[in-house]
Amino acid sequence: MKYPLAMRIIHWTMALLIFGQLAAGAWMVRMDDAVPAKFEHFYPWHKCAGMVVLILVLVRYVVRRGSRLPPAPSVFARWERLLSTAAHGALYLLMLFVPLMGYSMSSSFTQSDGVYFFGILLPELLPKNDQHFEVFQLVHRWSAYSLLALVVLHVLGALKHRLFDRARGGDVLPRMM
Repeated sequence: MKYPLAMRIIHWTMALLIFGQLAAGAWMVRMDDAVPAKFEHFYPWHKCAGMVVLILVLVRYVVRRGSRLPPAPSVFARWERLLSTAAHGALYLLMLFVPLMGYSMSSSFTQSDGVYFFGILLPELLPKNDQHFEVFQLVHRWSAYSLLALVVLHVLGALKHRLFDRARGGDVLPRMM
């Protein structure tokens, strides 16, 4: 049994967006502040893509709740099912939390011109406060690293099942293709 088509499309779209966001975030924070593209292009597009991730994870959750999902393969050990459930739960939380911390950074930073979402200025819900910004920045960075670690674990798990558990019916990758 495969995941519903809507979930598969959202899954792979989010995978591309999240990899892109992690790469862009790492790239732009290392850019020299004197490079105009850093603040004219990289940050605005990073913020916009972060809002797309936030919307997609909410849509994905709604679609997931309303869908019939394939069960974990019966050949999975109990620890594999528990780890999978915990990792997926943490992925969902971080896919929400990381963009929310980015939005909080942008809202609270006194130098920020806000978050434009495809030309629409989103409301800033927090007061400008650079001390709060620094906390949000630190939390955003470390939660993004945590998300990266979980994504790597997720990919390694799928590869493990694909390469080592395939013969006994544990290959989960075709369910998301």
